[in-house]
Amino acid sequence: MESVRYYIQEGILYEPVIPDIHDWPIARLFRKKQRFLQEVIGESTSQLAEFAAREGMTISDLIERTMYLERIRMTEEPWKVDPRDEKPFWSQMKKQLVRNEQESISADLLNLRTQEMLESIVERYANEIVSTFKPNSYHFAKRFLPVLFSTLLNASAGKTLRSMVNHNVQLQERILLAGETEAIRSLTKHGTIVLAPTHLSNMDSILVGWGLHALGLPAFTYGAGLNLFNTPILPHFMMRLGAYKVDRRKKNPIYRSTLDAYSTINLVEGVHSLFFPGGTRSRSGAIEKKVKLGLLGTAVEAQRRNFRDGPRSGSGKIFVVPLVMSYHFVLEAASLINQHLKYTGQEQYYLANDDFANYRKFLKFVWTTFSKSSDIVLSFGKPMDIFGNFVDNQGNSYDTQGRPVDIRQYFMSQGEVREDAQRDAEYTRMLGEKIVERYHIEHHVFSSHVVAFVAFQMLKREYKQFDLYGLLRLPEEERVLEIPAFKETLERVLYRLNELASAGKVHLSRHMINDTTGIFEHGIKNLGIYHAQRPLRIQDEKHLVSNNMNLLYYYHNRLTGYGLEKYI
Repeated sequence: MESVRYYIQEGILYEPVIPDIHDWPIARLFRKKQRFLQEVIGESTSQLAEFAAREGMTISDLIERTMYLERIRMTEEPWKVDPRDEKPFWSQMKKQLVRNEQESISADLLNLRTQEMLESIVERYANEIVSTFKPNSYHFAKRFLPVLFSTLLNASAGKTLRSMVNHNVQLQERILLAGETEAIRSLTKHGTIVLAPTHLSNMDSILVGWGLHALGLPAFTYGAGLNLFNTPILPHFMMRLGAYKVDRRKKNPIYRSTLDAYSTINLVEGVHSLFFPGGTRSRSGAIEKKVKLGLLGTAVEAQRRNFRDGPRSGSGKIFVVPLVMSYHFVLEAASLINQHLKYTGQEQYYLANDDFANYRKFLKFVWTTFSKSSDIVLSFGKPMDIFGNFVDNQGNSYDTQGRPVDIRQYFMSQGEVREDAQRDAEYTRMLGEKIVERYHIEHHVFSSHVVAFVAFQMLKREYKQFDLYGLLRLPEEERVLEIPAFKETLERVLYRLNELASAGKVHLSRHMINDTTGIFEHGIKNLGIYHAQRPLRIQDEKHLVSNNMNLLYYYHNRLTGYGLEKYI
């Protein structure tokens, strides 16, 4: 087999780019937290007034629409983490609207009252969203996580207390940092980074946080789903490490405006940010093929403002870095694929009960990850500006022909930097497409991905008469594959993957530098090793069998989008 294109920074912990934690952009911002919040509130309130005018609405109409959507949310999707005073607050808003309608007051007084109500709602949302950053909490986390994970690694070497002392297995030997690490370190000195990872698991944020620390980067702020704050321990740390809360149930315009203002001002202040452009974990297991544009749009808006008003920090330039995360197995895979199949299949698929992750399950997963799995890869992609042009280590932009580009010109109209919502929305859409394109290129293929893909596609070819849902319901005695035929097919797929890697269209992980038999054995060993029902296992010397077709389908999906089906 041809040599594999592979770039890994292994076993390295970098010196901090900014040695003093109090000089980090996120630390500077939260020293003036109240002023920052007031700016968010003022910005959002102003934007909402403009939005209402464009849509031919009054502020009262906007508030009524928000109240209606909030009543539905509180009735149909209540969560334990929701504030206890929600219903009284919205009840009071309702009373004020009724009073405004019933009393004979001047237009000026009515406008004043509704403006105060709007500010009250925005302030409530802003205080719900806002995080903080505590240097002491960060210092504790950076000491605690490596000790926890390295203890698991060292214990796994011999499963005894003595092994924990005698073995010196390092965390960075298992979590490998691939790609443009030096460029990213350099760019933190020249502007603001937006990190855009793929999203598979709730473990992602923890591992990305460790990866950023290992690279010596300042802490990033990031939006964490409000559902994660339902647990009793995680919120204590997340709230002190820059994780602001995102409630995806809230789809009303006032909440969205407040969240966008929060993100935009973070970026204008030079705080490095992490967005999951997919919006949520990939339910199918596939690499994102499209992304949500809301928070990405705040990067475009922040870049325009920096050009218009002058930067508050550094050069004012914003860089986007795709990040692809690769695991052999995912804690929540069973429940995620069930959700995906229920959504796509509707009545064709019957959802089984699934006990979602609890602490015992989580700890078992962490143990399995670090004691048995050989690799986790964080692949940092080529940095880009917000228009998808690649940038050098100093942040200069270049087009596809390698010519310097002045991206300020993209925002110019009649000789000035001007706001144009339609134009900026198109810029955001183009950025989203570029990120998806880079995801597939920066992806590091694992042996487990390949064997799952080959197995599922071989079964699909054998049972052409079934649709997807019929295939997933195959009885176990019919989910059997002959190993010699499997290896022949695997060889063809591996040859094609090497061609793609040589053309720079994908990366192959280091354990893929092996012959077909070695990759076969490594893939079978690692595929879904955490799960009680294995997606694929060796039944006897001549046969493979799938104990769980849903999981086989989930892990297979990681290699869709590369045109490998025709090599089966």
